[in-house]
Amino acid sequence: MTEEEPEPIRRRPGGRATRVRQAVLAAAMEMLVEEGITRLTVAGVAARAGVNETTVYRRWGSREKLVLDALLTGSNEGIPVPDTGAVRTDLAAFARALAEYLATPTGRSVAQAATLGSDDPDLAEAWQAFWQSRLDQAGTIIGRAVERGELPPDTDTALALELLCSPLQSRALLGHRPIEPDLPERLTDLVLDGLRGRT
Repeated sequence: MTEEEPEPIRRRPGGRATRVRQAVLAAAMEMLVEEGITRLTVAGVAARAGVNETTVYRRWGSREKLVLDALLTGSNEGIPVPDTGAVRTDLAAFARALAEYLATPTGRSVAQAATLGSDDPDLAEAWQAFWQSRLDQAGTIIGRAVERGELPPDTDTALALELLCSPLQSRALLGHRPIEPDLPERLTDLVLDGLRGRT
């Protein structure tokens, strides 16, 4: 009788590290929504997440890096970057997702926090990293359009996305006008008409 080979250890997807990360990021976003970015503390986030403060510092290193990770995770989930095969449908879907995100308490809090600025250089750097990361991700829409010949090669990616997104953010923050259901498409057409009008 031969010994059976031991079965390999099967690890469940995720695990404790994943659960801790999700709990901490969720707690950070809750605290951001309820108290704002300036009052968010590592100790407060750790208490909400049910973990030790040292656990948070060991994984993220600083409050600013935690804030950045929470903001990026929330916006990546709430505002995915589409790839429909055409620039108009990509930009319209992206703008629509942004409008829907800004209608949530989390989206409004992120947008409000983004307008405050900070005297803290580390926090200011975290914001800069956040915006650059979002620009890099959303900028793939413009990059693909240029490759397909839908937009001119010298298209200013950052300006194009600003023109698309700023009216939505302005309306959400100021509340002076609603975001109509067709506004993402109308903004998309205006931006594309302007970009293509230079060719």
